[in-house]
Amino acid sequence: MLTGELKNKIDQIWEMFWTGGITNPLDVVEQMTYLMFIHDLDDVDTKKAKSSLMLELPYTSMFEGHEQYKWSVFRDLPAEKMYELMQTEIFPFIKNLHGNKESTYSKYMSDAIFKIPTPQLLSKIVDALDGLYQDMAKQIETDTKGDVYESLLAKLSTAGVNGQFRTPRHIIRMMVELLDPKPDDTICDPACGTSGFLVSAGEYLKEKYHDEIFYKKDKKAHYNNDMFYGYDMDRTMLRVGAMNMMTHGVDNPNIDYRDSLSDQNTDTGKYSVILANPPFKGSLDADTVSSDLLKVCKTKKTELLFLALFLRMLKVGGRCACIVPDGVLFGSSKAHKDIRRELIEQNRLEAVISMPSGVFKPYAGVSTAVLIFTKTGYGGTDNVWFYDMKADGFSLDDKRSPVSENDIPDIVARFHNPDNEKDRERTQQSFFVSAQEITDNDYDLSINKYKKTEYVAVEYPPTSEILAELNRLNEQITAEMAELQRMLGE
Repeated sequence: MLTGELKNKIDQIWEMFWTGGITNPLDVVEQMTYLMFIHDLDDVDTKKAKSSLMLELPYTSMFEGHEQYKWSVFRDLPAEKMYELMQTEIFPFIKNLHGNKESTYSKYMSDAIFKIPTPQLLSKIVDALDGLYQDMAKQIETDTKGDVYESLLAKLSTAGVNGQFRTPRHIIRMMVELLDPKPDDTICDPACGTSGFLVSAGEYLKEKYHDEIFYKKDKKAHYNNDMFYGYDMDRTMLRVGAMNMMTHGVDNPNIDYRDSLSDQNTDTGKYSVILANPPFKGSLDADTVSSDLLKVCKTKKTELLFLALFLRMLKVGGRCACIVPDGVLFGSSKAHKDIRRELIEQNRLEAVISMPSGVFKPYAGVSTAVLIFTKTGYGGTDNVWFYDMKADGFSLDDKRSPVSENDIPDIVARFHNPDNEKDRERTQQSFFVSAQEITDNDYDLSINKYKKTEYVAVEYPPTSEILAELNRLNEQITAEMAELQRMLGE
């Protein structure tokens, strides 16, 4: 979590944008993202140069011949010179970073606009960001850059529009740890937003398989070019997401504009891992939805259609962890039952993790769950693991302050040790339910359907003892009232 000092600095930078004439929150985040991206490019380039030197490998700086584009250089220029360089050279440089006009990066950066209106405002923001990064560098034990980015995105007044609200980073990390992606995986988020799931998956892989990814040429090429795919319909979010991926060390992420539920998306059997929190925005026009999805579940509800989409996009053996609103678990419509039947009878549903409604506050109070399943195409669901998450390490009110109670480590540990869960009683927080029992209950996946409440017997004294105690208390009250009246009479 951010310190008060860092939060204040972010607020001050935000205020600079607003007083400088940039009042659309999404524009503020986008322009700050550009500047943070430019700053981080300098850091990334320096780290790669040092790493290559240590390994005695050749390295050509991305700033070769353009050293003045480095943050560490242009930040010291006079305001007018800095502004001119940014407008005419640095910003076009980052827009054309890959050179290939056909790359997805070029497509989503082609309409990017530098909107900071004056040299003075740019100079103030650069100085403020410099100070922010210096303070961030002091907090080496935490992912401060990630926290800063979260703080920026939290200011978006558009959060929650069309059912789109950010997934907390610790929930994303939990889902990544549950799926445990490997260096050979191909990972997709068909509703990627700012690429939070893809970034977290990339960071997890770097932590767990660092040497395998970065010291094997084929694995490194896969990580940088062919591992990560993300689609969204908001071009600004795509730009932010792409730069987010690149500053986290993925050279060429496949982030593109696409309506994932339409015929525009033809991906079938392509990905081994899908991580997503798709929008729950109600209903779509059936004419805009891919016909093969409607064959699985005929509905206009996006939360159901995305589940059908995930199954189509996964390879056989591919796995998915996704967030769904509670209604998906127990909805009684034919479409609800059809998609649950598809997960259980035609594929392997592994886990249903119910989350408390406060997880997405202050953006929404909706109750949600994480579904984990594997595409098999022939069934394979024997038992489904249920977990009743009661705490996620933060208060469940709008403040979301850190608290000591946190079920997430327990969820991850138990999920990866299923043999220890077989004998758990249904009065406990986690337990298995057979596929047959779920089928017999109309494929209901709500944990309350199967959880048993443990009643503790309380013994009360006999009625005669209770009445005797009441009489004694009445006598005591009468005596004390009489004493009080006597004292007042004197």
